[in-house]
Amino acid sequence: MNRRDLLLGGAGAGCRWLTPLGGLAACTAAAPALRVALNGWIGYAPFFLAQDLGHVPESAVRLLEFPSNTASMMALVNGEVAAAALTLDELLLAREGGLNVRAALVFDESAGADVLMAPQSIDSLTALRGKRIGVEATGVGALMLSRALETAQLHPTDVVKVPLTADQHVAAYTAQRVDAVITFEPMASRLRALGARPLLDSSRFPGLIVDVLAVSAQITPHQGEQLRQLLDGHFQALQHLRSNPANAARLLAQHQQIAPDAVLAAFRGIRLADAAANRGWLAGQNPGLSASARAVGQLMVHAKLLQRLPDTATLCDPRFLPEVA
Repeated sequence: MNRRDLLLGGAGAGCRWLTPLGGLAACTAAAPALRVALNGWIGYAPFFLAQDLGHVPESAVRLLEFPSNTASMMALVNGEVAAAALTLDELLLAREGGLNVRAALVFDESAGADVLMAPQSIDSLTALRGKRIGVEATGVGALMLSRALETAQLHPTDVVKVPLTADQHVAAYTAQRVDAVITFEPMASRLRALGARPLLDSSRFPGLIVDVLAVSAQITPHQGEQLRQLLDGHFQALQHLRSNPANAARLLAQHQQIAPDAVLAAFRGIRLADAAANRGWLAGQNPGLSASARAVGQLMVHAKLLQRLPDTATLCDPRFLPEVA
């Protein structure tokens, strides 16, 4: 079964908090918290910081950690959550698969935090010939692998692709089941601690990797208010990160499972988008995200990850962003 088949599959039976389209189920008389899927990617961490700082109560928003973006996407497909933190390419894949979801927030643009890690014995991209490369094929990994092979002038058949979800990256590398791995923070920092080094990172490919919050186009008005509260808290957390980075890193270290200094180092590999930047990404006649989606879509069609170029007319939904002075 391929990824598109999975996306077109229906939700499982049983009572859920949310319907597959994001509406409230009749499981309880009280309105439940907005359920949001995300993983340990450093760009999503301000959501946790917003809750740690008290800006977003758990009674309004419940952040559900999944081991990978693949798992987060499937939670969105199955109606287990109303929103999920995904990469732009995953959002395009979900939309082509039939999910009526839109980008309500741009978290960040990767500028080095996504990386191809290898041991010291592999000293160049061309040395990857014949090697086993661990990669999450449904997300950013496929695009990073494609660009890495192009840079090295290698054909896809020159390497052995080993499908791995993000939570398997460090273990597979440690057990020598792969020779290299395409990963991201905080796993990249853990691999550096094991002696791995970067051969290529996302700073070489600006605009390729953008992280977004994918939200059902049919969320209820109450869920919309919860989402506005979440986004407002998110931008307050970004302000705290700028004004008090040491305290923010201390709070986030437990979520990232790395030292506070490593948290700050990981943030240096991304460009976080504040409220004003989000207006540029999502609002207006020519949203920046639509332009990025067209460029990424072309790469995905070429790599046979999408069947056709994406329709960007309804890609962006800026309704839930706070007003910018």
